[in-house]
Amino acid sequence: MKKSLLLIIISLFAITSCEQDDICIDATTPFLLIRFNDYEDQDEYKSVTLDSVWAQDQDLYLTSSTVDSLYIPLDLNEDVTLYNLAANAVVDEMNLNYNRSDIFVGRSCGYKTIFEDLELESNTNNWIKNIEFNYTTIDNDTIAAITIFH
Repeated sequence: MKKSLLLIIISLFAITSCEQDDICIDATTPFLLIRFNDYEDQDEYKSVTLDSVWAQDQDLYLTSSTVDSLYIPLDLNEDVTLYNLAANAVVDEMNLNYNRSDIFVGRSCGYKTIFEDLELESNTNNWIKNIEFNYTTIDNDTIAAITIFH
């Protein structure tokens, strides 16, 4: 009887202390969400036809599409990412500077990176008329951190 009770207690302890493996349901490293708005009516979304978007010194390259928002990754190994956004055969540059913080999510997900103190140096004299920060910390990709007016 004592052996059976001890076996049941050990089995219950083993079952309740386990964590799910191989299934990550938590949020991982967020992308930078950029929204495009009308320069004349700044509360209105305005689609833009991008010829291409590419990150300098990275293998990331997107080709022509018409969008009102854009999800782009930031470099996980550096504190800077330079993006070129081409529309109507002209290119504007966005040099994004930030600090990275790695946070342990769980055994199945590993770590995710949070981007803080986002700053922008830009050469936007072509099709981009203004850039506005909504948030300087990127910890999720469901809200736009940057709005581009064109």
